[in-house]
Amino acid sequence: MTPLQERWIQENNELVTKWKISEKQTDGNVIQDQRLSNLRGFSTEFHKLLSKIQGAPSLSGVSQLELTVMFNACVFSIALSEFSKVEMMITDVLNKVLQMSGCLPVIHRSTDCLLYWREVTEKAVNHIDLKVCYGRLFCLQWAIWVATQNCHNISQMKENTSLFILAETKNNEQLNSFLLVLEIKELIELLNVCSLIGEGAERFKDGRYSEALSPLQKASSFTAPRGAVALTHLLLGSCFLQTKHPQMALVCFRKALETDGHCVSALYQSMLIYKQLGNKQAEIQALELLHSALNLTHTSECITGSRLLISSELLLSSATMKNLLEVPSAQTVLRNLALRCIHHGRVAEGVEYYLDLLVIFHTDHPYPYLSNMEVPSLPRLAELYLEAAAALLMVQRHADCMALCEEVVGTTQDLLPERLVMERSSLDAESGDPLEHGDKVAMVLWAGAAKLLKGHCYIHLKDWKQALTHYTRCLDLLFRLHFKSNGCQTQIPTDVVTEVGSSQRPPSKFAYIPRMYQCWLMVWRSAVETEEETGSSQLLEK
Repeated sequence: MTPLQERWIQENNELVTKWKISEKQTDGNVIQDQRLSNLRGFSTEFHKLLSKIQGAPSLSGVSQLELTVMFNACVFSIALSEFSKVEMMITDVLNKVLQMSGCLPVIHRSTDCLLYWREVTEKAVNHIDLKVCYGRLFCLQWAIWVATQNCHNISQMKENTSLFILAETKNNEQLNSFLLVLEIKELIELLNVCSLIGEGAERFKDGRYSEALSPLQKASSFTAPRGAVALTHLLLGSCFLQTKHPQMALVCFRKALETDGHCVSALYQSMLIYKQLGNKQAEIQALELLHSALNLTHTSECITGSRLLISSELLLSSATMKNLLEVPSAQTVLRNLALRCIHHGRVAEGVEYYLDLLVIFHTDHPYPYLSNMEVPSLPRLAELYLEAAAALLMVQRHADCMALCEEVVGTTQDLLPERLVMERSSLDAESGDPLEHGDKVAMVLWAGAAKLLKGHCYIHLKDWKQALTHYTRCLDLLFRLHFKSNGCQTQIPTDVVTEVGSSQRPPSKFAYIPRMYQCWLMVWRSAVETEEETGSSQLLEK
């Protein structure tokens, strides 16, 4: 071995040692941006060393060193998700091997890495030491196929995989002197598990839930990082849920949580099952645990804390996985928790959750947005105020309820339109939320709802005059909304000022207006009776 080779081996080993020391010092508690910067730095150093080796004359033993350094450099590139770059490097090396072996360039300029690997394994690689080195590169190719959901290539090369793994077990003193940034045995175990999980996820995405169970159950028997094991149980539970086995799904979700406490997706899915089964207590308990977990972990993904450069988080980052792992934000969960408590009769608890939610919005926390999921999103702040005010009214905290209503009224009063005309056809039940017609409509409805709630508060306090005043103001706000049929004149619905059984029916989104008018009449009659009993005619004259 030449002095130049020894210096390159020493430089490679020093870089590997330096990386492992830096990983132990951080112990996983490093900011993502800092870790990315660290990865880029080591990637640059290994690629510089590889350039030196590739630029040197081809001497005995250099090929093993070159392939080892290339492996280390490619590992960092994969950790940075530079898959195309790594595939290009691997393809160039395989092409050189084919040329040196005298094989015809039948796949010259081909971009299909699978063709290169077939040619190399069948014709070119006979030397056991080189087979070990190329086997390591094949593991990196395997990792790229898993990360890019290329299940076809993995199945095509399954037989060749065992040949490379067998070669890796052979002992070679010189090869053992070249340090690697990643243990091949750990990588192969991880790739086996992730390949099965990826296959199950692919079948799950295609709706083949029963077929997805087989690879997932096989994956659960392997030794793997806890994040990957938790994800296996999560996918199994999702398959059982889709095949109408909710109890078996709950068992799998519990195993996912027991394996990895960060797997809040399992907790969220469990909550949905409890809701579906009508288990109110379990549903609320799951929401409480989910909210606490989201506040503690600040993450919505299972795969966390892996210190491998090529981790299960990197390999299993497909759109299917992301959709499965997504959960609402902590604030959205808190709002849903408040709603469910109120719906299930635990109003006092719901009120406290609403107040906690409003406190969050008065801090410096950003307004939370949901990921792309079919769950209720957070409404606008005025609507949260009104929801909280209604809950406060239910527990007879009238002063607090009126304070929130005043906040809504004060925010909207300068923005309320004097008159707003809308097409009747746009208010049909099929058209969706009337708030889609603009913020002006929303503000009228918010202000009207605030006046309505204040009127209810005064009813509880038996202050008939104030109740009547706020009900009247509520009706006045609602009468600002005019709607017309296409080609007709603007009109106020006649059944707003007639009995509920009138022949003309208002649009479904405004069906509460007759009921509002009935409330107004009820309060008026109560006020009249009260004033007659006291002998006063002041209210009647007014």
